[in-house]
Amino acid sequence: MITWPLAELLPHAGDMILIDQVEAFDDEQIHTRLTVRPGGLFNRADGSLPAWVGIELMAQSVAAYAGCRARQQGNPVELGFLLGSRKFECNVEAFPAGSELRIHALRSLEDDNGMGVFECHLTGEGIHALARLNVFRPPQVTRYLAEAGPEDSPHD
Repeated sequence: MITWPLAELLPHAGDMILIDQVEAFDDEQIHTRLTVRPGGLFNRADGSLPAWVGIELMAQSVAAYAGCRARQQGNPVELGFLLGSRKFECNVEAFPAGSELRIHALRSLEDDNGMGVFECHLTGEGIHALARLNVFRPPQVTRYLAEAGPEDSPHD
């Protein structure tokens, strides 16, 4: 089990941190878990989470993977971007309140420019979801964001 607080591994804060714990991590993969609790930002009236939130749970697991790698190497945790997912499949419409969910993200591709692909599985009692996530973490994210912003132009 990883003991680093999630707030130190993810570029998220407060209620936006949806996973509860990193269970295991190595150079190629991460295992995370959470318990579905009513009252969160994305919960339905019955306390369940819509299945589409599974993509965010997978993305946060990938972000935690990047955060663990950064911490392990003594580097700061940096912002990354979910570019999209392919083949998101889930056998349920929602994850019931009280469900214990486990997410496994396996790195299948990562290049020096920050592009990556992860094969992700989310499981729980009677629950199985899978997706391939395409992610991007620019090598110098601060410079990237500054360059990507709108250019100053005179409005006179």
